[in-house]
Amino acid sequence: MTQINSIGLDNQKSQALVTALNTLLSSYQIQYMNARGFHWNIKGRNFFELHLKFEEIYNVLLEKVDEIAERILTIEGQPLHVFSDYLEQSKIAEAKGISDGTTALENLLAGFTTLIGMQREVLAQAGDAEDEGTAALMSDYIKEQEKLVWMLKAYLN
Repeated sequence: MTQINSIGLDNQKSQALVTALNTLLSSYQIQYMNARGFHWNIKGRNFFELHLKFEEIYNVLLEKVDEIAERILTIEGQPLHVFSDYLEQSKIAEAKGISDGTTALENLLAGFTTLIGMQREVLAQAGDAEDEGTAALMSDYIKEQEKLVWMLKAYLN
């Protein structure tokens, strides 16, 4: 017999979503720290422009970290909350010692490409679970990040 959680979702499917969302949360945390590090360590001719852009990016990422953690709680899961778990679960690698703008932007571009792919998987899983809240969140993120990927690619070309 199917067990339903307090917001009307299949409990087993929700817990599978919690696992996927925790991997996404972990990847967001690493992408956030990478962007923060680029903001702090950027050097070169485009310093002023990129310093501001990296700050804009990490602020948006931080907002999404909170939204994902709250979604996990909403579907009755427990969000990961220690960096050792993030490092273990993330599909995005840490970027250390990068101060070159092009390298930093290429790193962020690769990270956002990874996040979009992960979000498409969560979106499909949420659809299967009839979890409109998670699906809507993923749809919004995908739309926003597809535009960002286009802009990062345009800047790098």
